[in-house]
Amino acid sequence: MITRYADIPAYDTKDGSKIRELMHPDQHGNHAQSLAEAVVAPGQETRLHRHGRTEEIYHITRGEGLMRLGDETFQVSVGDTVCIAPGTPHNIRNTGSEPLHILCACSPAYSHDDTELLSG
Repeated sequence: MITRYADIPAYDTKDGSKIRELMHPDQHGNHAQSLAEAVVAPGQETRLHRHGRTEEIYHITRGEGLMRLGDETFQVSVGDTVCIAPGTPHNIRNTGSEPLHILCACSPAYSHDDTELLSG
């Protein structure tokens, strides 16, 4: 199967990022994981959240940001990859002047129902 970026509409997720589901079981027929591109505008940040079942991998393809992962906060930039274990609170803030682009791989596939928004 194949998807084409230009054919995939973007939407806003619960955490406030703009997402394109590049490959997702609900839309494309794959089974065990999803791959999306998230874009965070300059000066913006996603809401602190966690996923009960899903392991996520973030890979930064454009821009720079400040990643919060549990009790840690650290800079990320192009080429960095972060693994987010299920149940770990996380968010990311764009600290640059251009959009922050993140490839997000999720297993099992991303689900709004598995996203719990947190305060703080």
